[in-house]
Amino acid sequence: MAKKKEQKLFEVLKVTSVQIYLHKGPGKTKAMARVTINDQLQLTGLRVVDGVNGFFVSYPLDPNYKGEEYHSIYYPINKELREHIEQVVLEKYQDVREDS
Repeated sequence: MAKKKEQKLFEVLKVTSVQIYLHKGPGKTKAMARVTINDQLQLTGLRVVDGVNGFFVSYPLDPNYKGEEYHSIYYPINKELREHIEQVVLEKYQDVREDS
């Protein structure tokens, strides 16, 4: 029973604010983003990256991780939240890019 209630709580996580900071330098990073969830939690250090398959949102990497692969500091665990954050950030990125 507790598991069903826990799942329902995750369904209400929504991006309530997005701030985009364009990156004009060389490289695949096109912008940095700050996202607020439910007006209560702020996620910083997100990057808008121009990848092989188009734009995507990358999460901050742990600079102290010593493994061979990349290791994010935080990231969405479920697909729905990841897609929601990516959609909102990329829409805001397009708006900011068009205005500049």
